[in-house]
Amino acid sequence: MANVTLVTGFLLMGFSNVQKLQILYGLLFLLIYLAALMSNLLIITLITLDVKLQTPMYFFLKNLSFLDVFLASVPIPKFIVNNLTHNNSISILGCAFQLLLMTSFSAGEIFILTAMSYDRYVAICCPLHYEVIMNTGVCVLMASVSWAIGGLFGTVYTAGTFSMPFCGSSVIPQFFCDVPSLLRISCSETLMVIYAGIGVGACLSISCFICIVISYIYIFSTVLKIPTTKGQSKAFSTCLPHLIVFTVFIITAYFVYLKPPSNSPSVIDRLLSVIYTVMPPVFNPVTYSLRNNDMKCALIRLLQKTYGQKVYFI
Repeated sequence: MANVTLVTGFLLMGFSNVQKLQILYGLLFLLIYLAALMSNLLIITLITLDVKLQTPMYFFLKNLSFLDVFLASVPIPKFIVNNLTHNNSISILGCAFQLLLMTSFSAGEIFILTAMSYDRYVAICCPLHYEVIMNTGVCVLMASVSWAIGGLFGTVYTAGTFSMPFCGSSVIPQFFCDVPSLLRISCSETLMVIYAGIGVGACLSISCFICIVISYIYIFSTVLKIPTTKGQSKAFSTCLPHLIVFTVFIITAYFVYLKPPSNSPSVIDRLLSVIYTVMPPVFNPVTYSLRNNDMKCALIRLLQKTYGQKVYFI
């Protein structure tokens, strides 16, 4: 029997071994994390408190903001602490929880984005039946299923990955625990469980992508029939941001989770991981809310209620 050294913990590589650069990266990610946290919490607060935002579109946006907060809060605080303390170690249990939560929240986000595309399809293509089709019960059911399937997928992925022993190098060439890096240091010769998880993940992602593409084919064909340019512009303004966000998220998630393990992960791999973990929580609030008049009006009403005087945005 071969003499192997089992891994009892991992080292996250990060972006640099230079301490001054580590501090710089830590502070930079701290600012990005605070921006993502505050912007998403603002969206959650506005949608919760404003009666005029109690619609299916904003209900799903609220769920998306929750997922963005949770997704960013799993790897980024650990990365910040590691850089500021110059300690890149993470326990096997900590790595397992990180993988479980990240895969659960990212899978849940894909399903929420799919539900949002269906909501836009019904709103634009079947406006007369919108309130009947997208009633409260249906919206809650779609959101609950998204969270539940995300959790199930994360559990299968994590159980499959950590059901095998790890040996050899304990270095993970990422700033968080990811499946491709863990597969590289696996001692197991049979990886059927994790490959089954990867297959399920690929099928679910492709199914969501197909649903969104079909929804937007109908949406764009309907929008182009709108006689006024103003009506077309309003419809496109609510649909195109969603399509852009989903495309970026699904492509980067594919490269992070579904790409085959590599013996020499490149800087591009880590860059894609940053885009996948940092960009959605930061840019989703901007994409969906900064140019949204309903959200602006809700913020004005909240400030007026808080300070008791009129507030104007330029």
